[in-house]
Amino acid sequence: MTGALLAPPGHDPVPVADTRPAFPAVNYAVAVDESASLAAADMAAEKAAAARIALGDVSSQSHVTVFGFAAAESEGQRAVDPVCPRTALDAAGRDTVGACVTKLRGREKSQGTGTDFPSAIRQGVHDLTDGTDPSQPRVLFLLTDGYMDVSDSPKYGDPAHRDDEGDRQLGLALKEARDEHVQVWPLGFGDQPRMDELKRMAAGGYQKGCVDLPSATPAPRKVEPAAIGTTLEDIFAAAHCLRHERGPDPKRPPSTQEIAISPLATVGSIVVDKGDPAVEITYYDPSGNKVPTHGKYHKSSFELAGGNGVVEALKIVDPLPGPWKVKAEAPEGHRSLPVSVSVLWQGELRGAITMDPPSPQAGDEVEVTMRLQTREGYQIKDPRDYAGLRVRSALTGDGFDPLKLDLTDDGKAGDSTASDGSFTGSVRVPKGADGALKVSATLTAAGLSADTRSETGEIAPGQLPVTTALDLPAADVHPGARISGTLAVHNTSGAAHTLRLAVTDLQPGLLSVSPARITLRPGESGTRKVTVEVAPAAVFGDRLGHGGLKLAGTVTAADTTDHGRTLVRSPISVRVTPEPTVVDRYKWYFLSAAALLVVLALVAAAWVRQRRRGQDPYGLVLRLVDEDGSVLNEHRAGHGNKQWYEFAVAEPHRSPRIERRPHGPYAVRRGLQGGAVLRKRGGGRTPVPARGQVPLTDSLYLALGEETRGRQRSADTPGRERGENVGGAYDSYL
Repeated sequence: MTGALLAPPGHDPVPVADTRPAFPAVNYAVAVDESASLAAADMAAEKAAAARIALGDVSSQSHVTVFGFAAAESEGQRAVDPVCPRTALDAAGRDTVGACVTKLRGREKSQGTGTDFPSAIRQGVHDLTDGTDPSQPRVLFLLTDGYMDVSDSPKYGDPAHRDDEGDRQLGLALKEARDEHVQVWPLGFGDQPRMDELKRMAAGGYQKGCVDLPSATPAPRKVEPAAIGTTLEDIFAAAHCLRHERGPDPKRPPSTQEIAISPLATVGSIVVDKGDPAVEITYYDPSGNKVPTHGKYHKSSFELAGGNGVVEALKIVDPLPGPWKVKAEAPEGHRSLPVSVSVLWQGELRGAITMDPPSPQAGDEVEVTMRLQTREGYQIKDPRDYAGLRVRSALTGDGFDPLKLDLTDDGKAGDSTASDGSFTGSVRVPKGADGALKVSATLTAAGLSADTRSETGEIAPGQLPVTTALDLPAADVHPGARISGTLAVHNTSGAAHTLRLAVTDLQPGLLSVSPARITLRPGESGTRKVTVEVAPAAVFGDRLGHGGLKLAGTVTAADTTDHGRTLVRSPISVRVTPEPTVVDRYKWYFLSAAALLVVLALVAAAWVRQRRRGQDPYGLVLRLVDEDGSVLNEHRAGHGNKQWYEFAVAEPHRSPRIERRPHGPYAVRRGLQGGAVLRKRGGGRTPVPARGQVPLTDSLYLALGEETRGRQRSADTPGRERGENVGGAYDSYL
């Protein structure tokens, strides 16, 4: 059995995922006003709109015809100009329509420049009904400024009465459209389209849309040339029950933009307005994979249309949900116009319904919950995915009239959390109820296939022989994990009862419960351990993504000994995220170790700076002493080169003195334990004590003098930075 889960006796089968696109084809016609009341720029906007409509369709089984219209005002003229015959909107067909709409043109006076709405609507009705399937939606897009002008059309009789006759014929044409189930969607072009006339034509055609929602009811829209793309897509989405998501602000190429596709989507089109046909587009799925523009990739099918034009659309069947990337590149000279991205999609919205208790007694209050799911049974995270949803619910049964239920997701009354995709309400079972019960709920939203769920029960005849209560916590786990809970059981009968446990309202294999059967002894009262196991990662495939999935199912327990009576239908919510990588698992260890290394590096750097600062020779008083201990010269050192103050002895045999000299034969720096260190070229290093002297040449010695002022001077004191000779000679050095 495919497409359904086996349900306990007394319950409807629960449909599961079916990846085949199940969306009806649409037959539509596009009527384009070619009359003189529209300027050349308006005509160009209408042509762009006609091509754009064809690109947005998501069904290759849809068909379109395109024709221009004005008025026949003399012999040999005609009101309607067919430009695109009925064309299937597969990839080739959409390219064909994009080419043939270029035949549309503004009328010259010799061709008839009035505006004959009755003829345009009748042509549209004919094209939409001739040889077409009446079960498929019929939509006529009327692109015009809304000003009818048949004053020069002989077919409408005497000139004095032509306007009245045109108005009467328009009413008859709209009635034909209504009788043939043709919707009329007028799009207003020009500076000041006549909106009252456009409203009349929208209201005169067939009013029932693809769903019974106000958003699907025909209505006129004024089209601004600067926003023609988004306006057309909004209207197209409303007329075809598609959902339209606008992308980020347009960007000039080279650029990459993201556009999200809902997990509810089963088929969609990423529409790219390139601005310039020379712009090349590349598409990447949420996993970062470059996808083809034709053919299959993983589970998805792709079909590109309009690739050589200004606007292109990539149709995707069974798209991977999440943020898609659209990369735009262009050669030099073709990068001035911005690129905009949007997505049109249709999807399937599923629900899972529970009634608590499953078998109430007359007079009991029951709580009904309808949980929203994707077609694969995943819980919906983003409320925007089901914006505009309407939920209708009712309780029916033997012995009472149907009761309507208000199910809400507003976090009030019985609904625990707002906007979590669970709609909850309560109702009291009438005292006169006897026998079967049934609670049902229907989900309706534009762009999403309607879904109805029901649960049947039975009025409990007094106390049941077995009662149960399941305690199973919500969990955030990884694939393959197990979630433990308890089932409280109470068997008041003198016979053994066997309970069957299962997970329903979910695609098979994602969650399983064990044990599958529990046998209760006569009179047994206590708790039993139950375990829900999550499927391994391979079962989820690409759907798991980086953010994970939220599974929403129902754990049931049925008493097989008591005719399969359902004792428990308990919702279960499990968030499944990918198993963390080694980096993710030990991220905090890595971050802590990195932080420790940074601290150690800072400490080491501070130590090195302090060490260097302690070795800086700035302020050292260097004394040049002869063999008799007489001080011949005193020199105060400046800052060194890498802590070494380099110097030489000038005129050692006549008037010896110390002079700073880069790369000189001698260098000095402070010692870490006090004093200084002397470095001789080719002679190694010699400590210079604070009180004492060391050989410098054969007859000269180096000693350190008292530092009284030099170390206190700032680094920018004149002379001291460079080093200089200070003071006079001393007679002796002790």
